[in-house]
Amino acid sequence: MDNSSLQQRRQGAIPRGVSTAYPIFAARADNSELWDVEGKRYIDFAGGIAVLNTGHRHPKVMAAVARQLDAFTHTAFQVAPYEPYVELCERLNALAPFKGPAKSLLFTTGAEAVENAIKIARAHTGRTGVIAFAGGFHGRTALTMALTGKVAPYKRKFGISPAGIFHAPFPSDELGVSVADALKSLDFLFRADIEPSEVAAIIVEPVQGEGGFLPAPTELIAALRDLCDRHGMVLIADEVQTGFARTGKMFGIEHSGVEPDLITVAKSLAGGFPLSGVIGRAEIMDAPEPGGLGGTYAGSPIACVAALAVLDVIAEEKLIDRANAIGARIKASLERARMRNDTVAIAAIRGPGAMIAFDVIAPGATWTPDADATKRVVNAALDDGLIVLSCGVHANTIRILNPLTISDELLDEGLDKLTRALVAAKA
Repeated sequence: MDNSSLQQRRQGAIPRGVSTAYPIFAARADNSELWDVEGKRYIDFAGGIAVLNTGHRHPKVMAAVARQLDAFTHTAFQVAPYEPYVELCERLNALAPFKGPAKSLLFTTGAEAVENAIKIARAHTGRTGVIAFAGGFHGRTALTMALTGKVAPYKRKFGISPAGIFHAPFPSDELGVSVADALKSLDFLFRADIEPSEVAAIIVEPVQGEGGFLPAPTELIAALRDLCDRHGMVLIADEVQTGFARTGKMFGIEHSGVEPDLITVAKSLAGGFPLSGVIGRAEIMDAPEPGGLGGTYAGSPIACVAALAVLDVIAEEKLIDRANAIGARIKASLERARMRNDTVAIAAIRGPGAMIAFDVIAPGATWTPDADATKRVVNAALDDGLIVLSCGVHANTIRILNPLTISDELLDEGLDKLTRALVAAKA
């Protein structure tokens, strides 16, 4: 079997709405490496879009899953509950980045977690309005698509979004938006569209993911906390992409020192198995009535034991510290590339921990995004055996999401490939 024939079968069987970054088909993977069906090896700097902080098939995760497979695979927690679900929630509660009692519940996808966080906030406050930010990504379901602050491709052709969702600009030096601008827009929103007493929640990513790996300034997060406290709103930190050591903290919001009310988690929680959740202040989490939350596959026992193993690996292998070391190594390599004159122009190297990105720009004195050159970079990298993804509101940001378990040798090999791709894209 080869990539080309599988691509033809894919096009005949799967609608075009499900896009794929590259026409390669995975055959096997191990830690930070992946091999396609033709046997070509790749270093993985995408990590399944931030899912594989503990790498492909971590031995501890796989052993836990194997044990669970020998016991049972499904009962539905709402029918016959099981200890791994309870134990995982206990451990997540202990990690909650806020003071006081916490409770957690589990789902399957990041969008499910976000939807249920909104449901919980609405049940707690008795309000319906929600404020999100331009450039943010919160999912593709009807509600989470409305929260997502980008039209193309996430909202195009899908009609008018549900009522009660509002957006504010997100601070970014490159986009010319300051924290003051963002807060002024909220003041305008409260005068023109919805009064604060009708807002259930404000949701924000500590670092915008699809929006371009833009860290939320501490000044913004602190101001949102103050707004929520003054007006009885719930502050939700969407940690789907930033959670579980990626940013050099267990959760990205911890960099600000601000305590949220709810956080949504998914992606790297279960090391490649589908699992998501909401962690929140106990009094808020208990607002919905019994039966109002849940799902048939929510909190799969297989995914729960995988997640328990992931938390063990993060602690035992000191992946929070490792994220900071990896990030410093990546930034140093990118800074060396930025100083060269034989690569495409890059700027704005940024990100906490190992959640690193940079922008590809047109040569010149002004910051002008270059989406075409960005495509050339990621394609040249793929040709050289490196999987890396682009993102950002102008499609000119390259993000690096390698597993935190990657060796220094593999990391350096991947960074060398990325530098070669920056050179090749200029030619």
